[in-house]
Amino acid sequence: MNNNTFALTKEEQKALTGLYRDLMQIVRPDLRPEDYNLVKGYLKEASQTKVMERDVFGLHPLLTSMQTALIVATEIGVSRPAILGVMLHRLVMLGLVTENQVSADFGDDVATIIRGLRRIGELYTKNPIVQSENFKQLLLSFAEDMRVILIVIANRVCVMRQIKDAENDEARRRVAMESSYLYAPLAHKLGLYRLKSELEDLSLKYLERDAYYHIKEKLNATKKSRDAYIERFIKPVEEKLNAAGLKFHMKGRTKSIHSIWQKMKKQRCEFEGVYDLFAIRVILDSPMEREKQDCWQVFSIITDMYQPNPKRMRDWLSIPKSNGYESLHITVLGPEGKWVEVQIRTERMDEVAERGLAAHWRYKGVRGGEAGVEAWMQGIRSALEAGDDLQLMDQFKMDLYEDEVFAFTPKGDLFKLPQGATVLDFAYALHTKIGNHCTGGRIGGKMVTLRQVLHSGDQVEIMTHANQVPKQDWLNVVKTGRARSKIRQALKEMAATQAAFAKEELERKFKNRKLDLDEATLMHTMTRLGYRVVTEFYNALAEGVIDVNQVLEAYTLQQRYDRGELTNQAQSAENYQPQMDDKISQVGRKSDVLVIDQNLRGIGYTLARCCQPVYGDEVFGFLTAGGGIKIHRKDCPNAPALRVRYGYRIINARWAGKGGSQYAITLRVVGQDDLGIVNNITSIISKDERLLLRSISIDSHDGLFSGTLTIMLEDTARLKQLIQKLEGVRGVKSVTRL
Repeated sequence: MNNNTFALTKEEQKALTGLYRDLMQIVRPDLRPEDYNLVKGYLKEASQTKVMERDVFGLHPLLTSMQTALIVATEIGVSRPAILGVMLHRLVMLGLVTENQVSADFGDDVATIIRGLRRIGELYTKNPIVQSENFKQLLLSFAEDMRVILIVIANRVCVMRQIKDAENDEARRRVAMESSYLYAPLAHKLGLYRLKSELEDLSLKYLERDAYYHIKEKLNATKKSRDAYIERFIKPVEEKLNAAGLKFHMKGRTKSIHSIWQKMKKQRCEFEGVYDLFAIRVILDSPMEREKQDCWQVFSIITDMYQPNPKRMRDWLSIPKSNGYESLHITVLGPEGKWVEVQIRTERMDEVAERGLAAHWRYKGVRGGEAGVEAWMQGIRSALEAGDDLQLMDQFKMDLYEDEVFAFTPKGDLFKLPQGATVLDFAYALHTKIGNHCTGGRIGGKMVTLRQVLHSGDQVEIMTHANQVPKQDWLNVVKTGRARSKIRQALKEMAATQAAFAKEELERKFKNRKLDLDEATLMHTMTRLGYRVVTEFYNALAEGVIDVNQVLEAYTLQQRYDRGELTNQAQSAENYQPQMDDKISQVGRKSDVLVIDQNLRGIGYTLARCCQPVYGDEVFGFLTAGGGIKIHRKDCPNAPALRVRYGYRIINARWAGKGGSQYAITLRVVGQDDLGIVNNITSIISKDERLLLRSISIDSHDGLFSGTLTIMLEDTARLKQLIQKLEGVRGVKSVTRL
């Protein structure tokens, strides 16, 4: 049987039946009696069809849907509409049932979820990861129903668990990359900490296998001593808490492999240098009215026993995170002088921490949580109204990652903003009009600028002035998506108004000069003056960048060209069409072009200075914030960070043609400082007519020299030959490319 067909194997058929039974048992209290037979009938019909292919990893879509539904039910805890939506959306995509039928059989709630999942499924049809141009559609699906996000996260966890042995390594890396930069932060934002950690660990496993298994082996080797230490720490604490009459249980939790790896990189240390490999969790069985009191009592008992580090205390008990996370974190000096993190929370808080947003629906009176995430979702909806896709993605990603600060109005109203938010962000959080007219603020009785960064506990009074208007550089001041989208919207409106005034003024000048205003001639004049967008031209006119008289002179000159009175007019930018040859587009002196993404050639790009790629290197493209494309080597020192932080901006690129242009590369040469060694090195380069030495820097110390050479050459083959020749020079110890 073709592995890409939809048909189920016997093992998969058996697994599907078992999953169905498990799911029906779990969601039985939430289902209506008629749900069972309807779902069973639809699934039976779907399991017999062969009209849909498996995914890029060979996974059966129907089976994946059922596995996802089980994660949604057991590890997130969303109820009937979400479960049925996951189970049935594949059938809608197959055409076995319509959304209208689903709505009639199961309700509008289920149909809404299926609509969101179907839209996302269509985005992923051609590629295993969502492309930047489809990102807005992804957010639209998220914005329609919060449960769609939870389901998509569960689906990504399901896929990541099963692709360990997948043959398509490139697809696995891309899915892992997207999981790292998008879905893990999403899970974090929604409070799904357990799933977030699992996605991060699996991403590390697939992207940096050596680092993952190095840490895993170290953890396994130190498990026995770590468990013994946890026991020594916990035992006296348990005795004190029992003596205080508290109901609780304690456990030690080792930090995730990804978290340890991040600490190793941040602190630039080996595994042994990471002191907080685990955290002790005290989980209290307390009624809601006594939760805070009991948590603070435990805090008091533990800090009496062990010296606390005040700089590492985190109080999310008094003011929960916007995703509803509540806990008290302290770091104390335990036995043997080791720092230990202790997390104090109740059973309810622990469930919210593990299962995130979904857990809020089980409890009444939970603070923050659902309202906080809904406010974030409202920010997404607002951001969709303004900005291009790339700006939207950056903004969305920033909103996911940032920690929070808590600031107050003079009346005591609390606002949660991302770390690094400014007075201007606070102004826009209050109201758009307040933000647009903000001139600064007052914090603690002191006047501050609108650029002032806020800190938790600040009480902020916003100062405004009627004549103040948003400025372009405000976009560099604000941190929140809401503020950025409102500033862009205001700038766009101001530009339109400004352009309208400038247009009226220009028309008035034409009448004064008794010139007929011909739109086509004016368009050519704009192009002649270097403007291809009409609004940019009129804004430049309004701001005095170009003078009205200058425009009139250029216009009359253009008229003379149009009438044939003048000749040899240069081709205008407006009429210029880039040559997109189907075979090869000529770039540089010869034909060493890059094919960008799928089949695009002749696209403008620049070569990254950090890694200096040359013809023949394995490369990738990176879409910059300005919209240009930078080409990096795949082994560029910055490549791992770009993939993790900006994976959605990375596009495929490869060399085509025959090469020919010269590229700058830098080599580092280390060797013994023997007499004449530098001359021997430079003579190798000078003897080859196709090599050009641009610069050389030599440093000598204690009988050794190290030098950097910048050389112009054609491709990696010539580079390889050069390195071999340099390594053959007597006294040279190493030659490495920077």
